[in-house]
Amino acid sequence: MYQKIIVVGNLGRDPEMRYTPTGQAVTTLNVATNRRWADRDGNMQEETVWFRVSVWGKQAESCNQYLAKGRAVLVEGRLKPDPATGGPRVYQRQDGTWGASYEISALSVRFMGGGGRSEAAADDGPAFNGDLPDLAEGELPF
Repeated sequence: MYQKIIVVGNLGRDPEMRYTPTGQAVTTLNVATNRRWADRDGNMQEETVWFRVSVWGKQAESCNQYLAKGRAVLVEGRLKPDPATGGPRVYQRQDGTWGASYEISALSVRFMGGGGRSEAAADDGPAFNGDLPDLAEGELPF
């Protein structure tokens, strides 16, 4: 069996990086996706869905270094269900309303558009965007 999710959205806050006890980097991203449509009466509707994304290893370090609140990203990964329910993590907000957190373990994160901490830093650094270099047929990238 196999699953894959692709999410394109904007970061709702700056990335948060930490290290596991074994020294592996993990960065958490909060990604918002927006959808707008007109209902049957012609009224514009809007829906925002939030995803909590975990990025590991060197890619986590690049995300922490080059991404910032508002930056657009494309995330490919797999959904991580709540172990207790098998679905999204459900929680109650401070105002008493209920919400759900969709959690993704990232396989790749591509940086999109402008923005971020600084354009100069993004252009100068080796940020991983998930793309492989152009190779001749049969040529390996390593």
